[in-house]
Amino acid sequence: MSSAPIPAPVDADDLARVAAGAHWSPHSVLGAHPHDGAVTWRVLRPFASTVTVVTQDGSRVGLVHEYDGVWVGVLPGAEVGDYRVETSYPGGEPVTADDPYRFLPTLGEVDLHLVGEGRHEQLWDVLGAHVKRWPGAIGPVEGTAFAVWAPNARAVRVVGDHNHWNGREHAMRSLGSSGVWELFVPGVGAGSRYKFEILGADGHWRQKADPMAQATEVPPATASVVAETSYTWGDAEWLERRGATDPHAGPISVYEVHLGSWRQGLGYRELADELVEYVSDAGFTHVEFLPVMEHPFGGSWGYQVTSYFAPTSRWGSPDELRHLIDRLHQAGIGVIIDWVPGHFPKDEFALARFDGAPLYEHPDPRRGEQMDWGTYVFDFGRSEVRNFLVASGLYWLEEFHADGLRVDAVASMLYLDYSRAEGQWLPNQFGGRENLEAISFLQEANATAYKRTPGIMMIAEESTAFPGVTAPTSGGGLGFGLKWNMGWMHDSLAYVSEDPVHRQYHHGELTFSLVYAFSEKFCLPISHDEVVHGKGSLLRKMPGDRWQQLANVRAYLAYMWSHPGKQLLFMGAELGQEAEWSEARSLDWWLLDTPWHKGLHDLVRELNTTYKARPELWSQDFTSEGFDWIDGGDNARNLISYVRWSTDGKPLVAVCNFAGSPYEDFRVGLPHGGTWRELLNTDDERFAGSGVVNTGPLVAEEREWNGREHSLALRVPPLGVTWLVPADD
Repeated sequence: MSSAPIPAPVDADDLARVAAGAHWSPHSVLGAHPHDGAVTWRVLRPFASTVTVVTQDGSRVGLVHEYDGVWVGVLPGAEVGDYRVETSYPGGEPVTADDPYRFLPTLGEVDLHLVGEGRHEQLWDVLGAHVKRWPGAIGPVEGTAFAVWAPNARAVRVVGDHNHWNGREHAMRSLGSSGVWELFVPGVGAGSRYKFEILGADGHWRQKADPMAQATEVPPATASVVAETSYTWGDAEWLERRGATDPHAGPISVYEVHLGSWRQGLGYRELADELVEYVSDAGFTHVEFLPVMEHPFGGSWGYQVTSYFAPTSRWGSPDELRHLIDRLHQAGIGVIIDWVPGHFPKDEFALARFDGAPLYEHPDPRRGEQMDWGTYVFDFGRSEVRNFLVASGLYWLEEFHADGLRVDAVASMLYLDYSRAEGQWLPNQFGGRENLEAISFLQEANATAYKRTPGIMMIAEESTAFPGVTAPTSGGGLGFGLKWNMGWMHDSLAYVSEDPVHRQYHHGELTFSLVYAFSEKFCLPISHDEVVHGKGSLLRKMPGDRWQQLANVRAYLAYMWSHPGKQLLFMGAELGQEAEWSEARSLDWWLLDTPWHKGLHDLVRELNTTYKARPELWSQDFTSEGFDWIDGGDNARNLISYVRWSTDGKPLVAVCNFAGSPYEDFRVGLPHGGTWRELLNTDDERFAGSGVVNTGPLVAEEREWNGREHSLALRVPPLGVTWLVPADD
């Protein structure tokens, strides 16, 4: 008489850990395992009254309780195949479900190798949560594959809506030295909330949001959400054109937007109508979104990111953000997204001490913390962390079709002593203050982005004289396409903040930028940072009464639009916003009901329209051949004049008067003779100016002036700028 089959043996300690949901390899115990001519099933079903395995041929194997919620059964002569688990609980009907522990890992060997090497450029495809579907012998299988990098963890499990936030039945398996943990959970679909519950080396469990989550709950809730896109893009023509051109060489006029306060109450879908229409009418070539990655504190404006792959759910779903970007592209408007790879907040639910020890952050606080901001600094020297960040940048460029990334706070990454006192920082291996690992990361991020997504832009917010920010990585540069010109911004705003009677003593603040204007590829930023924290709005920086303030703004913007470099303007400046910006309220749209403010808005539209049509203003932004001083030294009259040249040799003359009085018969030297015309005048009555303009043809005389053979007598408006071009152009 043959003896009853014996279940595959399991060590008592392993069985206890599996029962507690704390085993590093639960698949080695749970699921179906061949043993001694039979198949042993072990299933974890705490509190069940009966558990039965139903095989693909219809056989039913009743399991017996073995230990603390673990049930076991054996079927002689069976083969491991598809099966389901039927579970009854006291007082309830039987429930049939698939078993998470019958599936092979959803990451392949190549993926794990690339993750371990820090070279997986599409990391978002393998880590995080991904809905999977495939046929099965019993029926189709649908569920979510979860994977997370947590190399210091002793155990990891998935908790969420699917298991009532008790992860005991959903322990993940370790995939070896890669540090990745994985589990496929049948029945979990898009929209399900989840977190990872991580057992650290200290013996404490911590619930953490998924670093690779592609959607989140609406803050202040902090769970990750399983996402699955169903969006169909309509911007193929835009992407084809983008990939065939060099955007840095074209016109770039950026409207910087905080989506939550442009018009409060609008989500991504509503913005796709209202913002697209507004930006199209205003003539900007691009919008730049303050960070749209999920962040717990709205007052950080998105600059303290907790989910580097998930758009903030405050304003809608990921597909609704795709819709907004798609609509902008279809309207001919590029999209730049702020990206913050330098630091992250210390919120316990997110990246901080992710698996119970420093992981994403550098372990030494002299390199791993930014005291000013109360944040952690990424460990740029760790290959997996660098991979995480590079992949994040690529994700927004590839999955959301962004046309560029503006990289925040680059200076804080470049220097080990950034905002640190003596003794609070560690020098690099050569004794210097440069963060060599961060420099290497930035070079990798830029080179990879330009390689994979031709036609995009990488833009540095970098406030120092660090050399080669926009030089190619092949020559040792950082490889950015553009750099914010913070020096120009500080100097020019300091100049226009002075009363006109004092500006002659600050003339160098207006002209010094041309000493270094071609040392990098610059963008001129009047950004959100200049209209917060007591700095006042752009309008309120200007001296004088309201008419003079608006005239100053008009003149300043025309000077900015004709200065070498691309330009960026934060929302509200085009209205003459008086109040300092706050993320808690909308812009003061009522200002457009007043003629003076509407005049400023109309001027911005005219500046953009004229700018895009005039290669003189953008085709040679990065070379001295595109700029000539006519007179940069007339400090006594607060005047400067210069020529912008197009690549085909066409000139545009700008005369900028920052004095409060007009000048009649003001003589200015010209590049050549002939008839000229006034292309734009900020004092035009159309813009609520005083009307000191030049009408009709302007005939140059053969009279030497400013070292030039021809000159012209002009009316120069008070606090105004005039642009001149040859009449036949």
